[in-house]
Amino acid sequence: MKTAVSPTRAEDFPEWYQQVVAEGDLAVNSPVRGCMIIRPNGYGIWERIQKLLNDRIMETGHENLYFPLFIPLSFIGKEAQHVEGFAKEMAVVTHHRLKMIDGELKPDPESKLAEPLVVRPTSETIIGHHFRECAKSWRDLPLLWNQWANVVRWEMRTRLFLRTAEFLWQEGHTAHATGEEAREETMRMLEVYRTFAESVLAMPVIAGEKPAHERFPGAENTFSIEAMMQDGKALQAGTSHYLGTHFSTAQDIKYQNKEGELSYCHTASWGVSTRLIGGVIMTHGDDDGMRIPPRIAPKHVVILPILRDVPEDEAVKAYCESVAADLRAQSYAGEPVRVKVDLRDGRAVDKRWAWIKRGAPVICEIGGRDVASGNITFYRRDKLRDGEKLAVQSQPRAQFASGMPALLAEVQAELFTDAKKRLDANIVRDIRSMDELKAFFAPKEGENAENAFRGWLLVPWKRPEGAEGERILETLKQMKLTTRNIPLGQQGKPESPCIFTGHPADEMVLIARSY
Repeated sequence: MKTAVSPTRAEDFPEWYQQVVAEGDLAVNSPVRGCMIIRPNGYGIWERIQKLLNDRIMETGHENLYFPLFIPLSFIGKEAQHVEGFAKEMAVVTHHRLKMIDGELKPDPESKLAEPLVVRPTSETIIGHHFRECAKSWRDLPLLWNQWANVVRWEMRTRLFLRTAEFLWQEGHTAHATGEEAREETMRMLEVYRTFAESVLAMPVIAGEKPAHERFPGAENTFSIEAMMQDGKALQAGTSHYLGTHFSTAQDIKYQNKEGELSYCHTASWGVSTRLIGGVIMTHGDDDGMRIPPRIAPKHVVILPILRDVPEDEAVKAYCESVAADLRAQSYAGEPVRVKVDLRDGRAVDKRWAWIKRGAPVICEIGGRDVASGNITFYRRDKLRDGEKLAVQSQPRAQFASGMPALLAEVQAELFTDAKKRLDANIVRDIRSMDELKAFFAPKEGENAENAFRGWLLVPWKRPEGAEGERILETLKQMKLTTRNIPLGQQGKPESPCIFTGHPADEMVLIARSY
């Protein structure tokens, strides 16, 4: 069976991903190495994510604001763990103008900055500086801030949406009077991310705490949501951090408590990024391209007029616009149905496949016969194929329009259900030794190791420390494995011992290959 995207997922998943990004009008590489140009379909998805997530963030009492792109190097230097964690990824500005020197534009030696500026990799330090200015009294707390911005982390190995030198994100930063309040905030936002991923992105996730070696630099606790991609690898889809008083101590963020004494604020931070789009691609995409969950689809329905360069074409166009008006009068998930009538020149079949690859949930084709019959011919993108044929459907116009909200809700639900079944079926829970772990991930004869599907393991462990911990982590690294998180909600300690040390286990941890 010929597919719209080549290679298929089974043939070469990494290359399939790149082709879906390109054919789906999502993003392309920019002239700047490691950076991307987000194309209209990709940016339309990001706008939907931004709007719907921002609504949830505002519902929890936060306020949006904006901080500068540039951070004084001295701010970064105040927090040793932060510097160590990001030092290799920081882009630094050292001059403020260029000058023609020997026929070439070069940094003007006389324009060297008195203090270098870091292009923000994250904003804890500069926001912490402003916390210090605003948090004078317990009456000023909590400070609940969020910003939508771009950040720069100079990655050496990049992949569109998943890992780029510059990316878009949302970063929340909060300051609290007590550790208890900051921890509650950390978990509240983790739950916001979990429910958003599942109900909006149709992407099932496992929420849990990151082991110590996976924590955000300077955090006391880091929590994540982890999603399973169709190749079995894990994708960290969002993080929430309890920072304790580490940053407030380094930056002297104090407030006067009710007893009149000065205390350090407890802070938290949390964020998701355009990496979510990569997660949606690898969760829902098929061998014909992108499949976009309706909640984040820039267009719910695309109408393709079948034009034949005859006088009747004007009637077809008018009919398509009237069908679009009927659809826009319907409401899905609290918003009008989003419709596009594609009037570009070109064959209808070519435009159909372009929108299939872009992942529009419903694609209609309307010609003279449809106008005469009053029926609508359409394709559901999530159920495109019936064997080797396209699964074309037809409904009377009124039924098609009135039923669209329910149809979109069904598409959204079924995308989630399919992904949830895959996640649940591929978490292996009965591995109880390192030999079994190694055998599970070992390549089989004749198998392409880079494209081999492996699920996740949920195994008993005792959080390793010191030299023993380093040895365990090195063993996992050699196998290209990572500890993803320690799932929340575990009841009691495992009966089986830690598979790494043989000591009594404290909890279960997820292990997987990852992006």
